[in-house]
Amino acid sequence: MRIINFLLAIIVIVGCQSPKKSEDAKQRPNILFIMTDDHTTQAMSCYGSELIETPNLDRIANEGMRFDNCYVTNAICAPSRAVIMTGKFSHVNGVTDNAKVFNGMQQTYPKILQKAGYQTAMIGKWHLGSSPTGFDYWSVLPGQGNYYQPEFIEMGDTITVDGYVTDVITDKAIKWLKDRNDQQPFAMVYQHKAPHRNWMPAPRHLGVFEDKVFPKPETLFDDYQGRGSAAREQEMEIGQHMWDAWDFKLASKEELDKFGANNTLAAITDAKHHDVAGANKREDDLKKLYRVYSRMTKQQQELWHKAYAKRIAKFKEDHLSDKELLAWKYQLYMRDYMACLLSLDENVGRLLKHLEESGELDNTIVVYTSDQGFFLGEHGWFDKRIMYEECYRMPLLVRYPKAIKAGTQSSALAMNLDFAPTFLDYAGLDVPKDMQGVSLRPVFENEGLAPKSWREATYYHYYEYPSWHSVKRHYGMRTNRYKLIHFYNDVDEWELYDMEKDPQELSNVIYQEEYKAIAQKLKEQLKQLQAQYKDDTAEANEM
Repeated sequence: MRIINFLLAIIVIVGCQSPKKSEDAKQRPNILFIMTDDHTTQAMSCYGSELIETPNLDRIANEGMRFDNCYVTNAICAPSRAVIMTGKFSHVNGVTDNAKVFNGMQQTYPKILQKAGYQTAMIGKWHLGSSPTGFDYWSVLPGQGNYYQPEFIEMGDTITVDGYVTDVITDKAIKWLKDRNDQQPFAMVYQHKAPHRNWMPAPRHLGVFEDKVFPKPETLFDDYQGRGSAAREQEMEIGQHMWDAWDFKLASKEELDKFGANNTLAAITDAKHHDVAGANKREDDLKKLYRVYSRMTKQQQELWHKAYAKRIAKFKEDHLSDKELLAWKYQLYMRDYMACLLSLDENVGRLLKHLEESGELDNTIVVYTSDQGFFLGEHGWFDKRIMYEECYRMPLLVRYPKAIKAGTQSSALAMNLDFAPTFLDYAGLDVPKDMQGVSLRPVFENEGLAPKSWREATYYHYYEYPSWHSVKRHYGMRTNRYKLIHFYNDVDEWELYDMEKDPQELSNVIYQEEYKAIAQKLKEQLKQLQAQYKDDTAEANEM
């Protein structure tokens, strides 16, 4: 009898302790990290965009904080992701360009959270070459992934899922949230393919903007005078470097059907993603488009052709040239890019709704960002890479009502380097000393104002040259007012922009007498940043 009473006492004690442990776990905030690919602040209504309405993203901004000066450390997909995972610059984490494979053995913030009792998940676009580590569950797109009927590598197994990629990623995220152990806090990395090139909208949004005329950026017809060779020699021009079929969808049903009938599936699926000049360009262009078009169902293909018939007819009939052609192609680019954002915003809304209905939203740090910004016709460009503002600046919205006052904006200088330290800080964990970013918590606690002793400049370094889009290697820094850039490797050119007087970066003032003292001071400050971040990688590649 004594033994039975003793055992009952233990059961009672354990039973009384379990809820307390559970309650302690629930006090730690959940973390939802939402990242898209190539989404830029120019296409978010919460940043003042007149191009599109993004109500669900606006909700995060309206109920949290919007950062107006968050900058990427290396404006390209894989390097940005590696920086976010590690809290370390590209030259430290090893992923300096898209060809590098991420070393999954190194320290990452999900590993630290997982060890501290967080349930961790990685769902969507990974794009780091190696398999994800530090996650209890992962289901990721191989490489860039596909918009239609996407494949996923799920815990090592490759599967194909019917549907549109943005919807499917969200389905997986909601399912994981429903199935997880709700007695532990979670950290979910929820990353989308959209709106990455080649901008294929969801079936329900095909053609939705086909009659809309988007306002042209003032610099669409930029001639690159007053800047160095990097701006002139890039290959990011909408009028010169985008593809008629692949990018602008200027291929009829008959042409695509004929192409498919005359080519083997193996040859088509081997399509490369780089630009090819010469007589075979149209064939290569069709191959690239057909590879993704052939993934659609017959019904989806019918919707596709109905949506694009009008633009194809205009292309054949009007014979536009020069500026008129560039202006028209800009419209095609915008119509597809913006249509991809509709499903993106819808799906962010779906996930927020699920968290709200489950009672977890207000105890979740919700972060929305992109891997960098993007050019939407500014300087006549698409893509990213170069340290000009449209792609250097990245969106950052953070909602956490327990610590962030709703509807605040911050002009404090932030970097994607800071995300990992911020998550660890709010989880109540020590930030490793070798992480090079800083927690943004002091900015939140100061209602968006930069605290005393906050950084005075951000640092940038781009490496991927010679390669895609031919953007020269460069490094640089940005203060609240000035931006200094050094292009190196095959050139030795400096650019300085007074962002207060010249926000469009049209006039390089590095050699103007009135800026000589400023330029010298900034160069000294740049050296200090390179020493602080231990970046001597440029020196080995100087001319």
